[in-house]
Parts: sequence; structure tokens; C-alpha cells
Amino acid sequence: MSWETVIGLEVHVQANTRSKAFCGCATDFGAEPNSQTCPVCLGLPGALPVLNRQVVEYAIRTGLAANCAIAPRSVFARKNYFYPDLPKGYQISQYDLPMSVHGRIDVGGGTVRIRRVHLEEDTGRLQHAGDKLHRAWESYVDLNRAGVPLMEIVSEPDMRSADEAVAYLKQLHQLVRFLGVSDADMEKGQFRCDANVSVRRTGEPLGTRAELKNLNSFRFIKQAIEYEVARQIELIEDGGEVVQETRLFDSAKGESRPMRSKEEAHDYRYFPDPDLPPLRLSASEVDAIRAGMPELPGQMRHRFESEYGLSPYDADVLSTTRELAGYYEALVGAHAADPKRCANWLANELLGRLKERGIDIGDSTVTPPLLAGLLDRIADNTVSGKLAK
Repeated sequence: MSWETVIGLEVHVQANTRSKAFCGCATDFGAEPNSQTCPVCLGLPGALPVLNRQVVEYAIRTGLAANCAIAPRSVFARKNYFYPDLPKGYQISQYDLPMSVHGRIDVGGGTVRIRRVHLEEDTGRLQHAGDKLHRAWESYVDLNRAGVPLMEIVSEPDMRSADEAVAYLKQLHQLVRFLGVSDADMEKGQFRCDANVSVRRTGEPLGTRAELKNLNSFRFIKQAIEYEVARQIELIEDGGEVVQETRLFDSAKGESRPMRSKEEAHDYRYFPDPDLPPLRLSASEVDAIRAGMPELPGQMRHRFESEYGLSPYDADVLSTTRELAGYYEALVGAHAADPKRCANWLANELLGRLKERGIDIGDSTVTPPLLAGLLDRIADNTVSGKLAK
């Protein structure tokens, strides 16, 4: 019998807000350690949290884009555990009653079901320094990230390979950027995931899963999952058993190592946060947010194919970001005679040259009217295509 891989992902997306989830502290990246804190995010006695309204709107947008049902009543809970980067001794999250449930995201020819989209706050950041020779180790904590708003998007275990998982993550990454709810900069930790991975013989019940923690690169996510799958299969075939645990992936060595035994929900002793009332959302509030949502990548791809006659590949490339899609539509508006020629010159010529120079499309000095003018001169045979290039 062959082996089947089973993967579920928990994706943490930092909401693109100027202040934290429950206080007015800034969320700027790279600030001096512990300079963006206050009694609320430090968990000092008597300090009370106040929910950031914009975070709620961004979470609703994300839930709607993931085809979720938005709960009219959701509850914030305290997730209790003790770690140096968690100043309150608990994390404000959602558990029994999250904001959004039962969604789906179409990926390629399949569908990944979304179990929930909920709000929570981020923890601080630990940095370790030491001297292996003298075994003198020191740890430092930066609490600037404590309280930064996160949207956690939890999938069902519907993915069957590392490639499927990466394809889903790339689509989700594109989606939150299109929505404007997150910059999703993976190098800054604004888009990261935990991967729950297990293997089973085809047709058998789900196997014991291991959780790969805090993966923030598509390449490393693929490597980590493939390593974990191979590790579990080898372990079982050698007569061993997979242990339910949390593991960290070492990208330099290309392998994972145990971090701690995997906790269950009851280990965190969830209970409703007494300082935060239930969040109630009316149908009219949700409908107003739905009406203000931008065109989503999938909708835009289909429109580019039907309206401009583009191939699925070109439509996919030109809808990668809102900025690129906007450039293309402005170009077609200025050179309406040939949308396909616009697509070819933008995708194959201009983007290639910008990439060589490390320039984003929004910073291009070749504006849509300028490129359209060049295409007009090709069309009337003033210049050849070779000369235009």
C-alpha cells in the first residue's frame, strides 16, 4: 500500500493597522526594542484592552473573501500559557465562537476548506545570544510585537502534498494583499504559518500529526513539509511511532527538530476574557463591508480572459498584484486597439527589465501612457518591434 500525506495549515496574517489590536501602541517594524509598549500590551495591573475597530473590519473582509459565514456574535478568550515573550501570561484570541467559519478557497482544480478565521494578538519576540565555548547564554525579549493584530486562517486537512500547500499559501498571500488588509511581508513575519503534517496508508484513518512551527518562506515551507513526510514514513516503516509534537525547521540544515510536546486545547485553559464584551455584528454592517470590497484575484483573472481575450497564463500573471493589474488596465485604456499586445509588452518586456533592476511596477518611470505611445508607433509602423525593444 502507498503512503498518503495529509496537511492542514494555520496561517497568521498581520493586519495592516497603525496601532495594535487592543491599545494605541504603534506597529512599526524595526523600531527600537521595547519602545512600542504600554500598560495594556505589557499586561500591567489595572490596564484594560479596547478593541481596534479597523482590525475587525479587516477580519470581516478576509472572512468574506474566504467564502466564510460571518458570526453575528463572537467572543474573545484568554489562551493561557507561560512563556517569556507573553507578558500577560495569556494571549487574547478566539476559540469557541470565532468571527468566521466554514469557508473555502479554490486552488487550481481543487478546493481547500477553511475551518475558521479569527482574531488574536501576537506575542513578543525572543532573541538568544551566547558563546558555545564558554556556554554563556543570554536571552533578550522585545515586546514591540506583543499585541500586534493577527488574523489566523485555519484550514481543514485537505492538502495532500507540499506543492498543494504552497499553492494554497500563495493564493492566500495574494488574496490578503489584494484586500489591502495586510502587506504580508514574509521577511517581517507578517505572513507565516504552522503546518500540521501526518501520513497514513491509503484508505486508513488519519495518522498522528506533527506541527511545524513559524514557517515564513514558501521555499522553506515546501522543504519542511517534504522533510517531515519522509521522516514520518521512515520512522513508521522502521517500526517506530510518530509522536504528536511541535517541531522547528532548521533551514540551514534542511531538517526539523523537536521543540515541545503538542498541546491540546484543554492545555490552554481557554475561557472568555472578562475585560472584553462579545463582539456583535449586524447584517447591515457586514453587507456594507462586502459592498466596499475590491475585485478579487480570481474574479479579475476571469474578467481579463473574457474582456480582453487574454490566455489564462497572461491573465494570471497580470493579476498578481493590484498595482500590476491597475497598470495593465491603464495601458489598455491608452492603447485600446490591442489588449493582447499590451499584455505581451507589459509581461514579457517591461516586467523583465524592471525585475533586472529591482524596481516595482508602481515605481516604473515607463508609465502606461508612455508605453501606450510606443505601442502606437509600432502599430502605425513608425518603429519596428525590434527597435521598440
